Amino acid sequence: MSRPGRKSGLNLPRMRRPRASALHGANGSERVKACRIAAGLSCLSACLVLAGCTGAPQPPAPGTESAAGMTTPGAAVASPAPPATQSAATSPVPAAPVVQERLELQLDTPWAAVFLPDGTAVISERGTALLKTVRDGRAATLGKVPGVAPAGEGGLLGLALSPQFDADHYLYAYLTTQDDNRVVRFTVDAGAGGSLSMGLPQTVFSGIPKAGTHNGGRIRFGPDGFLYVGTGDAQRREQAQDPTALGGKILRLRADGSPAPGNPFGNAVYSLGHRNVQGLAWDDTGRLWASEFGPDVDDELNLILPGANYGWPEVTGAPHRAGFQDAKVVWPSTRDSSPSGLEITGGIAYLGALRGERLWAVPLQAEEAGTPVAYFTGEYGRIRDVIRAPGGSLWLLTNGENPDFALVLRPLH
Repeated sequence: MSRPGRKSGLNLPRMRRPRASALHGANGSERVKACRIAAGLSCLSACLVLAGCTGAPQPPAPGTESAAGMTTPGAAVASPAPPATQSAATSPVPAAPVVQERLELQLDTPWAAVFLPDGTAVISERGTALLKTVRDGRAATLGKVPGVAPAGEGGLLGLALSPQFDADHYLYAYLTTQDDNRVVRFTVDAGAGGSLSMGLPQTVFSGIPKAGTHNGGRIRFGPDGFLYVGTGDAQRREQAQDPTALGGKILRLRADGSPAPGNPFGNAVYSLGHRNVQGLAWDDTGRLWASEFGPDVDDELNLILPGANYGWPEVTGAPHRAGFQDAKVVWPSTRDSSPSGLEITGGIAYLGALRGERLWAVPLQAEEAGTPVAYFTGEYGRIRDVIRAPGGSLWLLTNGENPDFALVLRPLH
């Protein structure tokens, strides 16, 4: 389900809540419950602390925004379950990011970026199906990926660099065709004078359902060497709970597209119950985290476990429902988030917010998440992706700025 945004066809935030919602066909008693929750939200918006926090909320640091309107599992906004026991005192405050450079690259709806070993950035453009390269702050066109059928939220989406790039030169891409969403790979080779050229794409994995919205699209190689693929439910909600369907999942594949060994269901599926996965990243200890759009409430940051069910469409957020995995951070209002690209560095998860038009920084402590802090609210528009560059800086890609640009943040660690 899409929500209105600044530009049609853009991925918009997806937040989760229990199915007992009037917007999801609740009965009368459920509507009363939903109204009570909404009333509680208005009261909480002035002074909200994460579940388990003690004492008065701390004021935001200069140039930041506190996590008003946000909860972690156990908060009353998500469900009436008891609060978590984690104290806010255990969560470090993220260092304020500083914009080092703004690159006016004249991009058209960029979706993802990777860095080649020589430091060249490669950026996908969703609607044009073009791959752009960036060297020394200047953009050039690498080529157009054939077979892409852009429409709505579909097009040329995620990128992932082969872990063996020095040997195989493969760049992987998630794209929308006339028939499906799929993962392809092609070579990127350096020629005379450092010029780059791309080979013809080879299909690695196909048959992922497509629609005007909820196409997923984030791909990334994990520390185990396998390719992780975030898919959307393609507006067919029932798929998310079906472990044999590809929609609403995180997939785990070998580099050739075959299911990775040890997957929990004996196929390509790694986790299920997702609505529209947008970001994938691993923390310093190898834990996988994912950002995900909610419907009209409950955008999420999830800790991903093999075989775990994240609830969609039965539940959203953190309702403490048996059989479902609670989100670690829940944004009750999609105005504040719509989390897309995700990067983790120095124990902090950085999420680009589309509708929220800001950068969220969430400190991570083992399997829990601390208080989110917002930066650059409303300053640079919609932020589609967050990418760690060689040298430790972060790149932010904007969306819908006509044309779009990249922000380079000073290394934080």
